[in-house]
Amino acid sequence: MSIQFINLTINNIDKEHLCCAISDKKHKDGVFAKKEWLKERIAEGHVFRKLDEKGKIFIEYAPLEKAWVPIIGDNYLYIYCLWVAGSFKGKGYAKQLIEYCINDAKDKGKYGVCVLSSKKKKPFLSEKKFFMKYGFEVADTAGNDYELLALSFNGKKPYFSESAKKMKIKNKEFTIYYTLQCPYISNCIKEVKEYCNKNNIPLNLIAVDSLEKSKNIPCIFNNYAVFYNGEFETNHLLNESFLKKKFNL
Repeated sequence: MSIQFINLTINNIDKEHLCCAISDKKHKDGVFAKKEWLKERIAEGHVFRKLDEKGKIFIEYAPLEKAWVPIIGDNYLYIYCLWVAGSFKGKGYAKQLIEYCINDAKDKGKYGVCVLSSKKKKPFLSEKKFFMKYGFEVADTAGNDYELLALSFNGKKPYFSESAKKMKIKNKEFTIYYTLQCPYISNCIKEVKEYCNKNNIPLNLIAVDSLEKSKNIPCIFNNYAVFYNGEFETNHLLNESFLKKKFNL
């Protein structure tokens, strides 16, 4: 039996699993929130394409104008995530998924495809080397490490907003900007709140709940961003052990 890819739609989203959080009960609320967020985005051209198997094999992208990221550009597709994990690696699935996205962009008359990456591999960001194989180039940079990669079909390229390049805020408290786009975030926020309350650590949570807010975030953003002492620290989803190690709290 050949393995097939499927796209989530309004008609199948309630019965289909989300690849990145399949069976872990602690992410149940996050999966529900993600699906509710997706239901509104699908009508905007958001694509969630996955292998029709129980595993973490998917690509997620959207028209850049509607993508919840502080990136500006006309007529591009923005890739939020491309993930192939576990025993499914090495079978050409990532190649099939990126080629589907590129062809979809061309079929829709887009100017290109872009994705957030970094000079050196970072958690929760796409790997630069993989995209360079398909002709992606660095279109813009932010901070010391972060890069916007773009595959342009006509020479025009997207760029980070001016706010995204600041990578600083005035508030010195431990601050997290977040959306409910990722199913892991609900539980992550819960763990961070519990840890900060237990240790009397001031915590400033900023829910990014609209396209307008996402386009004006003061740092790179792909659904999560952490500041400490006014400086951008990481896009890594935090838990108690990570908090202890990263911030010595």
